[in-house]
Amino acid sequence: MSFVIDCIKGIAIGSGAILPGISSGVFMVIFGIYEKFLDSILNFFDNPKKNFLFLLPYIIGIFFGVFIFGNILNYLFIKFPIQIKCLFCILILSSLPKLIKETNTKVSFKFYYIIYILIAFAIGFFSVYLEKNISFDGCFNYNFFYLFFCGFLMSIGVVVPGLSSTVILMLLGIYSVYLNSISYIYLPILLPMGFGLIIGSLFFMKLIKYLLENFYAQTFYSIIGFSLGSILVLLPFTFFF
Repeated sequence: MSFVIDCIKGIAIGSGAILPGISSGVFMVIFGIYEKFLDSILNFFDNPKKNFLFLLPYIIGIFFGVFIFGNILNYLFIKFPIQIKCLFCILILSSLPKLIKETNTKVSFKFYYIIYILIAFAIGFFSVYLEKNISFDGCFNYNFFYLFFCGFLMSIGVVVPGLSSTVILMLLGIYSVYLNSISYIYLPILLPMGFGLIIGSLFFMKLIKYLLENFYAQTFYSIIGFSLGSILVLLPFTFFF
């Protein structure tokens, strides 16, 4: 049963790579597996069997979330936008007290940590503003290296909670191409982006891991700020834009 539950969690994490305003990292934070997920990938060969068994249901779920349930999830967002967005807002908000408590058990709280929350929240707010106000899909030559570069930058939105891959792909002018390629499983687009995504994810995971090991409180309070900022794009009623 736990395997099936983890697969369902993986579907939600996978949906973060395709749905507007949703971050895969936020879902990992919500489910309380963010640190463990990073450790299992970056230290995979330290204990291959244990890490493989932990990652397997999530990887299966992520695959289904992106390639099979992506259209279903997108349909739910279109058909029941208020209900689904409210649900995600509740999930994110309900996860934050646990995250704050977990952070404070490892390091004592200092008032200036709030600055990290505010800065990260401002970045999240700005990314929401971009997403609400751009609809840019330029006519680029989608060669291998450009697609690889897009996938590499897209990994920022996958790894860092609260930063949406949608914004990054919109700015790069490839979001609609990406969605269509997923719908039709068009490998000439998906393969180079996938390679870039994998390498970028490993790079940014190592960066996050370094920050967690050396600046644990600052990093996690920034994650909290990003997560709060991501709620803005999910608000069923627009107050700011």
